[in-house]
Amino acid sequence: MNERMPALLPIIGVIACGREVEGEAAQATRDRYLEAVFDYAAAAPLMIPTNQPAANAAAIVARLDAMLLTGSNSNIDPVRYGSANAVRQPVDPGRDIFSTALILAAVSAGKPILGVCRGLQEINVAFGGTLRDMRSDADQVALHHAPDGASLETMFAHEHGIEIVPDTPLAQIAGTTGFRVNSVHFQTIYRLGTGLEIAAISSDGIVEAVFATSTPGPVIAVQWHAEWRPAGRPHDLALWAYLGEIARAQLGQARLDRA
Repeated sequence: MNERMPALLPIIGVIACGREVEGEAAQATRDRYLEAVFDYAAAAPLMIPTNQPAANAAAIVARLDAMLLTGSNSNIDPVRYGSANAVRQPVDPGRDIFSTALILAAVSAGKPILGVCRGLQEINVAFGGTLRDMRSDADQVALHHAPDGASLETMFAHEHGIEIVPDTPLAQIAGTTGFRVNSVHFQTIYRLGTGLEIAAISSDGIVEAVFATSTPGPVIAVQWHAEWRPAGRPHDLALWAYLGEIARAQLGQARLDRA
């Protein structure tokens, strides 16, 4: 753990998923997201349950310095982006609804947002974009997801190269034109949301990162799992350091506003 934490930590909200625990409905966030916030962003994570009214989002966001939208094994229901395509299980209706409310509240409040995997897809939907499921294309699935039945280690070792778009926030953060990323997803961006631009792309044209161009606070998202054992991957460590920096900047501005 990071033993040189500043006395006043920025608070980064980490979205939760609906799960079943011991036969009951529960809210859960994988430890690796919380640990990435603490160990690599030097911030304090605060889990945000999604089993609550969307009207609560603004009050929650007001108390945060930044927000992290995590990955998940659940798929976003196509109805959320106006598609009549059949839904593929598993789904998380509570998160589908509350993530959009959180994103819109954070954008309105000028709070920074980082999206990871499902988080990228949620941001695209919240900005009016659409998704598609790659499972109709065997070649794309083979590139972007390990085979069924793969162990957790094998799943997250599945990787491919990406190209970083020059002069984008991700290019500045990573300091390189491309690198290899792990790939664990079936849904992907189809139509880009209004106000978003592509920051990285794979060899087969899948959008691997996006950023918002005109929001009061920075909004950036990646399709890969930057939280999965980032030590030894400079581009992922740089992404978490960036999240910490923008959260601390938000905390500092809030203190100035209160002075």
